[in-house]
Amino acid sequence: MPKVEVYTKMFCPYCVRAKRLLDEKGVSYEEIDITMGGPRRGEMIERANGRTTVPQIFIGETHVGGSDDLVALERRGKLDPLLAD
Repeated sequence: MPKVEVYTKMFCPYCVRAKRLLDEKGVSYEEIDITMGGPRRGEMIERANGRTTVPQIFIGETHVGGSDDLVALERRGKLDPLLAD
C-alpha cells in the first residue's frame, strides 16, 4: 500500500470526514497538522500546486485533493485501486 498523507487543521470538519473514510477502509495514514502554519504548511501548498485549503490528501505520489475529491474517488470505485498500487 502506498504512503498516505493527510494535511489537516484542528476543528476542520472536512478533515474529520476524510480521516473517517480512511479509517473505515482500514487505511493507515500520516496526519500532518498545519494548524499553526510553519514550514509544513508551505510544503503542503507547494505539493498541492498552490491549494491552501485543508485537508490536502496524497496517496503515494498522487495528489488526491480535498475531502470531496477523496469521497468522489470512493463513489466512482477508484479509491481502492489507488490504495492498492
